Amino acid sequence: MSATALDPGSAAAEQVVAPFRSPWRDTLRRFGQDRWALAGLVFLLALHLLALGAPWFVPHVLGQDAFRQHMMDKITVAGRPVDVVSEDGLPIGPSPGFPLGADLSGRDVLSRVIYGARVSLLVSLLGTALALALGLVVGLISGFYRGIADTILSRFVDAMMAIPILLLAIALASVLRGGSVWIVILILGLVNWTYLARIIRAEVLSLRERDFVEAARAVGAGDAAILFRHLMPNLVGPVIVFATLSMAGNILLESALSFLGVGIQPPVPSWGNMIQEGMSFYNVAWWITLFPGLAILLTVVSFNLVGDGLRDAIEPGSRDRRMS
Repeated sequence: MSATALDPGSAAAEQVVAPFRSPWRDTLRRFGQDRWALAGLVFLLALHLLALGAPWFVPHVLGQDAFRQHMMDKITVAGRPVDVVSEDGLPIGPSPGFPLGADLSGRDVLSRVIYGARVSLLVSLLGTALALALGLVVGLISGFYRGIADTILSRFVDAMMAIPILLLAIALASVLRGGSVWIVILILGLVNWTYLARIIRAEVLSLRERDFVEAARAVGAGDAAILFRHLMPNLVGPVIVFATLSMAGNILLESALSFLGVGIQPPVPSWGNMIQEGMSFYNVAWWITLFPGLAILLTVVSFNLVGDGLRDAIEPGSRDRRMS
């Protein structure tokens, strides 16, 4: 028999396992291996920084104002003076003085796209936060208590989900008669919470039967302790994925409402109302609609890439299930 087998110290050393690795550390590692998700995250970080710094960036770097009208101004292009807005009402296109052109009122499109990012991101973020709060409360109550509470809340959620989101949003906008940023945030929260409530209910129905919940009950833990100390930490992953993907949907929905005239109202710049303002002249002043549309496209795609990357990182087998 070897000395190693007889040595208690060696036996104890062999029982030493690898250092504990946090599940979130593995999740971040898997997310970091997704190049498309990282590219989307980089774009979103840059966009958020640009939007936050818009009051400084636009006047000091671009030398413009998102609200100033240059209808009567002239600028020099290729050594000759050119009207910012011609006598026919046609604004100047992309040029050194207006990198993305001017709109029908002679305002700088690039400046308004940047300020529109502030509005779209703020509305999307706060609308998603409101939907998260409502969806979590309803999903937790419905899945944890079941019974009559689950029946009433589930049927209400089913009824809400039977109505197309855009039609429901337009109806709410008509009833609230708003047009301000805060009214749009309220509308986005009220039409999107049902999806999270359904997800949370399904997760809670599964988690409440697990051994750790029974153990918590055995030691005298109350409902509040079980909900917030034991169930909520297990819902972080689905909530993060939903929030990321919901922000993409909220940007599209806000843009649609503003385009239809029931969302953000001018002169507050929004990507949706910028597109609406230029639709009548898209064949001769294409830049008014193209660049806000590209901003929506790139932002929504980036949010979707990050959301898909987070879902694959949190649930490593989700990509294979989607592809099968």
